[in-house]
Amino acid sequence: MADKEVPQSVLDRFKKVATPTVFGALRRRGYDNQFLRDVFPMTPGKRLAARARTLKFMPIRPDLQKELPKGEESPEYVAMASCGPGDALVIDALGVPYASIGGDVKFLQLQMRHADGIVSDGAIRDLAIVSSYGLVVYARARTPLGGLFVAPYSANEDISCSDVLVRPGDVVMGDDDGVMVVPKALAEEVVAEVEEFERVEEFIKERIQQEGCVPGRYYPPGELAFKLYREHQKGAKH
Repeated sequence: MADKEVPQSVLDRFKKVATPTVFGALRRRGYDNQFLRDVFPMTPGKRLAARARTLKFMPIRPDLQKELPKGEESPEYVAMASCGPGDALVIDALGVPYASIGGDVKFLQLQMRHADGIVSDGAIRDLAIVSSYGLVVYARARTPLGGLFVAPYSANEDISCSDVLVRPGDVVMGDDDGVMVVPKALAEEVVAEVEEFERVEEFIKERIQQEGCVPGRYYPPGELAFKLYREHQKGAKH
């Protein structure tokens, strides 16, 4: 899947699994730094699983501001124009907790493009209105400030969001525990592993309750738990 977009069918599967389980699957593959620290759910209770379209900010400086494209050609509008259903705008705002990444008027473009959400290590303005657009929002903070500290610099390049590499097309998936980044080439195999892992967890929870034993007998799931689960599945089929 390295050269292909992650299909909606895979994104839909990510919406049904939990970020901690995804973290575990990625860590087993050597991907330890995939959790966006200091990025929090601004629309609690809503889940996100979308392809990343990226926007990079840089510190504001007068000479840079003169050079950057303006109006419709500004990188922020170029990045949002690349979004559609199943996509989220992921913004590197340099981790500045009071720097606005945008508000209701700018993010109206995402609503019109039928995008799924916004993820940023910066701050968001006008959250009540932006969330009413149906967007799932993760950000570092809320702010009333606008047009200060950082400026849109480039669209759809590799970025660092909360010190995590995000590449265009990667999967950003989040729940109320936070947001994970899944490299697009691993998306399908990771979600398949996570689905089975979560089924095993449900199985051993039932077994722990039935036996009245300490969870450590079966948790975290190892060879024994998977063996018992698969034997149970075979028996259920017969």
